[in-house]
Amino acid sequence: MDTAPVDAAPMDTALTRLTGVRYPIVQTGMGWVAGPRLVSAAADAGALGILASATMSPERLRSAVREVASRTEAPFGVNLRADAGDAAQRVRIIIEEGVRVASFALAPKRELISRLKDAGVVVIPSVGARRHAEKVAGWGADAVVVQGGEGGGHTGAVATTVLLPQVVDAVDIPVVAAGGFHDGRGLVAALAYGAAGIAMGTRFLLTSDSTVPAAVKARYLAATASDITVTTAVDGLPHRMLRSDLVASLERSGRAAALVRAVRHAAAFRRLSGLSWARMVRDGRAMRRGSGLSWSQVLLAANTPMLLKAAMVDGRTDTGVMASGQVAGVIDDLPSCAELVERIMAEAAEALDRMPGGRTVG
Repeated sequence: MDTAPVDAAPMDTALTRLTGVRYPIVQTGMGWVAGPRLVSAAADAGALGILASATMSPERLRSAVREVASRTEAPFGVNLRADAGDAAQRVRIIIEEGVRVASFALAPKRELISRLKDAGVVVIPSVGARRHAEKVAGWGADAVVVQGGEGGGHTGAVATTVLLPQVVDAVDIPVVAAGGFHDGRGLVAALAYGAAGIAMGTRFLLTSDSTVPAAVKARYLAATASDITVTTAVDGLPHRMLRSDLVASLERSGRAAALVRAVRHAAAFRRLSGLSWARMVRDGRAMRRGSGLSWSQVLLAANTPMLLKAAMVDGRTDTGVMASGQVAGVIDDLPSCAELVERIMAEAAEALDRMPGGRTVG
């Protein structure tokens, strides 16, 4: 195991009961970031660590799952792209390897939910709208992560404080709040809204257990809230990230230049992932059906994996993009996952003690 257990008393909520973790905290499945080291450290700390699989081949996914399992005995999950052409194969790997939780960046098909649930896997899709939460709840999802506009990466325009209570009131499954969370006060606030826990990406990215290069972490730590923007220049969809010269250049470049760049990045990602062009075209068709994108937007989406890899793996802040939640503007340290979770739970305990009625949570 990578970290010592957190000493704080367990907090009982619908999320912890559902997944078997000690604390109602989720480390989200960030591409190129949420690998075996971070996931196992988060899991050992008592949070629900989620392995990001979208940038992995199926073979690498199986290997990564086994690596996490060799590092920790705590429950963990795997994040999948519901529109991937090999989603069924990845689901089979999750079932065969005994993974506790499957999370999805997009609403999974009813058949995938059923197959996972029949095998005893907890299904937790991520959504950005009340209607999407209602849909997956009706299909049998066990819980849902709802991300407000403060969240990093692909994001919506509705703030968490507005979206979260809508979803809590609309569904009868546990709701996990994402977008804008980084400390114990936020956890208590989410619980007060009716959530069963919080999910954090940027806060876990900025830990000593994260494998993101030091130069990139330094850029995040130096950022203020005004240094974080939402742009459609990367892949045609709203994407929250750190401002940079590259982002400014992408926003200035014309449509033709963007499409040429996308083709180049698509070729690079194909080589890296081992996917065939035919497979990538099939996945592109699935994206069009699932998200209503044009073919040009699908092509632009090829920018995202390689531009993220340039920063998150290669450490190139000049040629990569740095997806970020707004909370980066208030984060100024790099604790271990164990230290972070312990601090959050201590802060939450203090906040609950100050509230009328004490520490009762749902």
